[in-house]
Amino acid sequence: MLTALSIRDVVLIERLDLVFAPGLTVLTGETGAGKSILLDALGLALGARAEAGLVRNGATQATVTAEFDLPKTHPARALLAEQDITPSDDTLVVRRTLGSDGRSRAFIDDQPVGVGLLKKLGASLIEVHGQFDAHALFDSETHREILDAHGRLTGDVANVANAWGAWKEARDAHQKAKTDADRARAHEQELRDHLETLTALAPKDGEAAKLMAQRATLQHHDLLVQALQAAEAELVGARGAQPAIERARRGLDRAADKVGAPLDSARQALDRAQAELDEAIGALHTIGASLDPADASLEKVDDRLHDLKTHARRHGVEPDALPALVERLQRELALVEGGGAAIDKLAKAEQVARAAYVDAATSLSAKRAAAAKKLDKAVAAELPPLKLEKARFATELDLLPESDWGPNGRERAVFAVATNPGQKLGPLAKIASGGELARFLLALKVVLAGVGSARTLVFDEVDAGVGGATADAVGERLNRLAEQAQVLVVTHSPQVAARGAIHLRVEKGGKTKVATNVVTLDDTGRREEVARMLSGAVVTDEARAQAKRLMNT
Repeated sequence: MLTALSIRDVVLIERLDLVFAPGLTVLTGETGAGKSILLDALGLALGARAEAGLVRNGATQATVTAEFDLPKTHPARALLAEQDITPSDDTLVVRRTLGSDGRSRAFIDDQPVGVGLLKKLGASLIEVHGQFDAHALFDSETHREILDAHGRLTGDVANVANAWGAWKEARDAHQKAKTDADRARAHEQELRDHLETLTALAPKDGEAAKLMAQRATLQHHDLLVQALQAAEAELVGARGAQPAIERARRGLDRAADKVGAPLDSARQALDRAQAELDEAIGALHTIGASLDPADASLEKVDDRLHDLKTHARRHGVEPDALPALVERLQRELALVEGGGAAIDKLAKAEQVARAAYVDAATSLSAKRAAAAKKLDKAVAAELPPLKLEKARFATELDLLPESDWGPNGRERAVFAVATNPGQKLGPLAKIASGGELARFLLALKVVLAGVGSARTLVFDEVDAGVGGATADAVGERLNRLAEQAQVLVVTHSPQVAARGAIHLRVEKGGKTKVATNVVTLDDTGRREEVARMLSGAVVTDEARAQAKRLMNT
């Protein structure tokens, strides 16, 4: 939910701070007062295209900051987590600066981010609906997802996706086995020759690395022997460390017979030293035994390494990868010699997985068809009060060819409309006029309330071109939406304005320079503004009385 909006130096707005609340907020004002500037500023904060013309004349930079209440379960948090951004609490702050040179910068919780991320985040926070907005409902790619959410088919879609994954895995395994078998048959003799040579070589896992270490040891054999002998002499010789520790311990033992406890810690330390010394001497003996070149010579090690490296280069692998190469060649020959039994088994597994997918997708298709009928009926019920009684709305489900099947099922969902009798159903954006389009979107949003992550909805003159009962129907539906989401509406309709829980009046004024300001109206101010919208420049008592009746209703 949008909780605050701060605007600095945007077009005619020098400084403006607004606070928002849940429910229905209406924005009214004379034509040209600057209502569209507010929406442009909000759009700038949410990643809309930045144009230098938005910077107030005489200012060097425009800044817009929007603050949102962001529950722990909001989907926007997953998007932020992908970018290693974690809001510190339930409040999220986005900010956009725009220089007079047209360059802009974006921030999320004071962390600099790309405008692309800001735009994605904005789409999950706020939906803007107007007569000419490029809205997500225009994109048929979103219609299936909307239908599934409306029909509560998320679990069914997940089942289809799992079945699709299993089928794809089985199909890939089958295809790979066939490809490997075809290649093996084409090069069967070559495979046999390679396998025979490598089997005779008998490479072992990690053998090359071990030989390299052994080679280094053999190259410095004499140096190591001398070092070991010198170390052992220092430790166990007549004047070495081991006899010295033994002598010290005997001396302390004799004294301990007389003084006792004061020498215990020293005696224990000598015991530990003796144990460590014994371990070191044992390690020297072990190393010395391993240096015996009786079973291995530098020449033999070099010859073995040369053979491994030669065969590795021939097959384009590392020496330590030769054992795995042997296993792969054996598998490929097994495909040839097995007479296709393994491939038949994989083909059967693919058929079983495909059948499971088809079953899950068929079930989902039936549920989608039922959900589409309910959606069409619900939207149809909303159209007559919105002066669209001759219009038709239909959710079309088109079966896809098998090559286009996927984790979301086997059909494409498309929202189609016709605004006049006898007219062919067509895409929403191409069939409806500006005013009709806005009201269609309102009808859809009322029916689809709760679908989507955005909990703030902005309607820009959704009531344009209508009045009387139709305008009242628009207001009633906006009010219903506001029970489930925060709704902001820019309106010229007194019937809509009268329903606002919060009423913001946009005014243009200033003695020395023109500026846009926004005033939050109290009950008296609301009544006066609705009366002005009813009567025009001169507000009459009759208009005030009618405004009061509208607000009470």
